[in-house]
Amino acid sequence: MLVKLFRIGFVTALSAATACGQAPPPPAATPGAESQGTADKGANTATAGKGAEDAAQGADKGGAPRGAAEGDGERIAVAGGAGRGANDDNPGSGFPVRTVAPAEAGTWTGGNEVDTGEGAKSPVPVTAADPSWGSPKAPVTIVAFSDLECPFCARASGTLAELAKIYGKDQLRIVWKNFPLPFHKNARPAAEAAMAVFKQKGAPWFWAYHDALFAGRIDPQVIDGSLPRGITRKTVDATLASGEIGKKIDEDIELGKKIGVTGTPAFFINGVFLSGAQPIDKFRAIVDEQIAAGRKATASGTAPEKVYATLSAKNYQKPEDRPGFAGSAAAAEDTKTVWRVPVDGSPVRGKNTALVTLVMFTDFQCPFCVKVTPTLEQLARDYGDKLRIVYKNNPLPFHKDAEPAAELALEARAQKGDAGFWKAHDLLFAANGKLAPEDLEGIAKNLGLDLKKASDAIEKKKYKDRIEQDQDLADDVQASGTPHFFINGRRLVGAQPIEKFKALIDEEITKSEALVKKGTPAAKLYDTIIKDGKTTVLEKVKAIPAFTKDNPTRGPANAKVTVQIFSDFECPFCKRVEPTLTELEAAFPGKIRFVWRNKPLPFHKNAMPAALAAMEAYKQKGNDGFWKMHGAFFQDQTQLDRAGIERTATALGLDVQKVLAAVDGQTHKALIDADIKAGEDVGITGTPAFVINGYLVSGAQPLAKFKKVVNLALKEAK
Repeated sequence: MLVKLFRIGFVTALSAATACGQAPPPPAATPGAESQGTADKGANTATAGKGAEDAAQGADKGGAPRGAAEGDGERIAVAGGAGRGANDDNPGSGFPVRTVAPAEAGTWTGGNEVDTGEGAKSPVPVTAADPSWGSPKAPVTIVAFSDLECPFCARASGTLAELAKIYGKDQLRIVWKNFPLPFHKNARPAAEAAMAVFKQKGAPWFWAYHDALFAGRIDPQVIDGSLPRGITRKTVDATLASGEIGKKIDEDIELGKKIGVTGTPAFFINGVFLSGAQPIDKFRAIVDEQIAAGRKATASGTAPEKVYATLSAKNYQKPEDRPGFAGSAAAAEDTKTVWRVPVDGSPVRGKNTALVTLVMFTDFQCPFCVKVTPTLEQLARDYGDKLRIVYKNNPLPFHKDAEPAAELALEARAQKGDAGFWKAHDLLFAANGKLAPEDLEGIAKNLGLDLKKASDAIEKKKYKDRIEQDQDLADDVQASGTPHFFINGRRLVGAQPIEKFKALIDEEITKSEALVKKGTPAAKLYDTIIKDGKTTVLEKVKAIPAFTKDNPTRGPANAKVTVQIFSDFECPFCKRVEPTLTELEAAFPGKIRFVWRNKPLPFHKNAMPAALAAMEAYKQKGNDGFWKMHGAFFQDQTQLDRAGIERTATALGLDVQKVLAAVDGQTHKALIDADIKAGEDVGITGTPAFVINGYLVSGAQPLAKFKKVVNLALKEAK
């Protein structure tokens, strides 16, 4: 029965599979781009001299070769120490259990054209010797440096497959480069076998075999057992005997090192660097920008087959010039910035008179948080009373067991004080990601907790407000990835080697001792140090053109908060955010009015027809008619063509002929254009975007982000 109680309420809504943690604030909006924008996840997106501000924020770029934070991917080395990258102690642990069967052609069939030779002129050269999918005349080429034993590469391969479906072979080409990491013992043999398949049967079968290997953990039996029918270990060895494939893999590795690849996966999108298994919107923002650039290039006379070499030469940055590259000025400056990260009642290990306070934002299900735990324990032993460690919750939305674990830890604190919390903390991390209901029940028993109270805390999300408070603070200090640390306010990101921590701690001890000598009470040291620290302040947009009676609304007209939704019925991120908006409405009953503002993006062919149809539904049946059509469109985005619109209009009891006439005659286009212009006037170029009492929120943000802005708006409205 208790296990059943623990199960209740355990399923937290998974938001988009974002790159596991480490990521910067969203990059500047890209014209015409959908933007998930999850206040965080992304990394190292630098476009032609611009760059997304850093990962897991600041100069802690998502893929910077400076240590692992969740989502980084896997690294060859950690600057300042002999780190080996993510999961290096348990290679392949990120993969599911698998079955072995010969590879079958699937996702990647078709579109496997050979490069014409122009791609070799790029700083990220592409040749016929590289497995590829898509046309060499496509305006965008993604070159992927990958490792067939890397779980982050497996995750990213699904994203690439989805991009292939979205854009098609005439707009997007995907090219494979081998980058087997030295601590993955099966990666090089897998790469050799995959290239042998490519040599014997061509690109479609290379991609089929690639998918088969990425389906789970690999070992020699999997490598051989997944070979396509007609290829055997004997034929693979015969192909390898010439040494040609080994040379090609070595050349890929050397190229990667030359252009700044330090871990996997790593991507160059028309030369723009993107590191790590990032969420699809990070790719799409760059791809959409580059499609526009490619069209401009061809319009000005560049031959389509020369677009890749031309744009990649323009966009490519040397590694040392990329924001956040180890040793760059941007990376160095970040550790100097002091952020205002208050203790604010959080669990503490150590005295308030400590010379140094280390605040950590972490997630009990994050493998990198697990990895760094022994480092923190060693620091506590080495520094004793000079160091205080403060715990902040940041359970990532794609870790379904992280929030229940956080609830349990906070309940342990409620029942047994800070000592109980830290014991729970240690047991939860010792579980190494095994945090299913029965695992948490065992931990609760081990802690000697009142089990009914513990299960109730999880079921009812008793500490949800406290967790969201920590997440709001993480947002304020741009700490979206885990683990994320502030040492007397100075940022350090990822499971860094202990020397990285000690370097900052020792500097701060010297500074604190000087302050004490000058008369600062030890108990007030930390507050003194961070009182003028940096924090992110929400800014209001300039006055947005007003909505009118022609804009559909939901909620009371006299609500204190108005949320204007700039959206596109064909945008997957707009669909993703809809349940969040429903939750937001439920969290603030009677206090929010939603206003629909149309923003169909030009590269979504069905977005404008759907918008025209929805506005006709509004004309015929008011708000009720609009929101019903809105719900139907987002429920199934494959039904946005003319036939789908006709079916939906019929099901909703609308005058179908008038709906179709409104679509064909673009009856409501002036209203839609007015919404588009209103958004552009305040800098909205992607979807979804929201203006909440003047505050701009971009992307399919988590509920906590919306609640934070709504609470601020309510406070101001009083």
